[in-house]
Amino acid sequence: MAIAQTNPPNLTSDATKTRFTPDEYRAIEETAEDRHEYCNGGIIAMSGGSPTHSRITVDITTFLNVAVRDTNFQVYNGDLRIWIPSFNHGTYPDVLVIDGEPEFNADRTDEILNPLLIVEVLSPSTEAYDRGEKFRKYRSLASFCEYLLVSQTEPYIEQYHNLDRQSSDRWQWQVYDGIDRAIVLHSLNIELPMSEVYRRINF
Repeated sequence: MAIAQTNPPNLTSDATKTRFTPDEYRAIEETAEDRHEYCNGGIIAMSGGSPTHSRITVDITTFLNVAVRDTNFQVYNGDLRIWIPSFNHGTYPDVLVIDGEPEFNADRTDEILNPLLIVEVLSPSTEAYDRGEKFRKYRSLASFCEYLLVSQTEPYIEQYHNLDRQSSDRWQWQVYDGIDRAIVLHSLNIELPMSEVYRRINF
């Protein structure tokens, strides 16, 4: 994911306005040409990703969608927003998987509350955010139990897996380094080969 700037211009007729309600944000997002995150009153514009970022995201989404097509798991791309109630935060992950039917935020059909697996393809401008604050916020969601941080500069993926679904503080860290490895996705009970993640990427 890539973030461009905070409080982008021309979002409101009030040029001095820097805080927005969730409903104001949603109204802006429905007509905006670009996507934005919502962070407890602030709006953050998201810039476009690189061709490599896009290619990796598409290949992960495609592989997972085929792998779980005969199960209760459902795969979504970055068009579906995750809402994190504890932090009043709305964000777009690169890939997410849910178990069963989506749980939507109130009467919204574009904000999901129950991600199981989340994948973020790292960008230089957002890597620290994806590893730190964003991961912390994701962990407040009871359904969330697996997180992949995917490098786009080398075949390298970090995996975080919750060892205790009744707790949010027992996460195991695993590194997958090298194109011949395969990631064991505990939440889906499948393996994701690194060669599928990076199948058309030349390093």
